[in-house]
Amino acid sequence: MSTSHVLMGLLAGGTKHGYELKRAHDERLPQARPLAFGQVYATLGRLLRDGLVAAAGQERLAGPDRTAYALTEEGRAALDRWLDTVEPPMPHVNSVLFAKVVVALLAADVDRARAYLIAQRRAHTDRLRELTALKTARSATVDDIVAADYAIAHLDADLRWLHTTLERVADWHQEVHS
Repeated sequence: MSTSHVLMGLLAGGTKHGYELKRAHDERLPQARPLAFGQVYATLGRLLRDGLVAAAGQERLAGPDRTAYALTEEGRAALDRWLDTVEPPMPHVNSVLFAKVVVALLAADVDRARAYLIAQRRAHTDRLRELTALKTARSATVDDIVAADYAIAHLDADLRWLHTTLERVADWHQEVHS
């Protein structure tokens, strides 16, 4: 995920200060990893330096001054270019789930790999239930539903892989020990 582009996208709707950007990110991307305040302000600093956002005033509520930021024309053009660029399918598998299974198999610990696959399948199934319940909740927003659909599709793909891998490990184990 490009934090810079997400923050610029949030600024496309109007000026916001860092705290509002963090809150908007965490609300609008509910299944994404929450942003740290330090990450928000470091990213805003780079966007400001690069002329993609500009300071749009300060306000003082109960605490320290808060600088509001606005998207510049250059920032809007950069955001448009990013939105118009089709993302290539990922060429490499980069997943802790995949790495753990491969390492267990490399260590010739088939029982451990199988136990891990079964436990992971249970965790994925539990998460699918949670996300399905979230989608059907009366309070679910379109953001919640779209994020849940995305997560469900990925969990479903992982579950199919877990199932296939369990079968392959069982077949391999049986073949080796027959």
